[in-house]
Amino acid sequence: MLMLLVPPAWADDVLDQVRAMLQPQPIAVGHFRQTKQLAFLQQPLVSEGEFVYAQSGGVIWNTVSPVASTVLIGGDRMISEQGEQALPPSFGQLIPALLGGDFARLRADFEIQGSVQARSWRLQFLPKDPLLAKIVAELVLSGDSDLRGFDILESGGNRSSTVFEHISHPAQLTPAQAAEFERLSP
Repeated sequence: MLMLLVPPAWADDVLDQVRAMLQPQPIAVGHFRQTKQLAFLQQPLVSEGEFVYAQSGGVIWNTVSPVASTVLIGGDRMISEQGEQALPPSFGQLIPALLGGDFARLRADFEIQGSVQARSWRLQFLPKDPLLAKIVAELVLSGDSDLRGFDILESGGNRSSTVFEHISHPAQLTPAQAAEFERLSP
């Protein structure tokens, strides 16, 4: 696949092509498999679980293996079993913007490179925000009508690769999912 370094006007063209292929929905649920390579470990860490994206609420990230945990991300907040954390706005909106295909939001914080094939696309994001650049060096998204995966190269050399499968778009959240998102409400 040819990756093009594109000036801003061409980046708009690539994003328009990706938007035409990508069909973000208000709700997306599916399975994820995440492989994280830490700079100090020879073997990667692998986790799997389920995610729920709600345009109006954020993301529920339920890891089921190797250790069960739930993380809620929305706006400038993240809630986990360890408690609540404030997030820099650009980071707190990153995962919801990724899953929702909110390129306008992502464009505010990243320089964009990309390529489009007949049935797939790939976009590379380089952070503009110095605070975000301390965490993320590069972000690569790929997909078709849905986001199918993203790779994050952290500034410290760690790398994670997340693949999404079995994505569906239910008409509404389950009561349990809605209750989880309520926890993110101010």
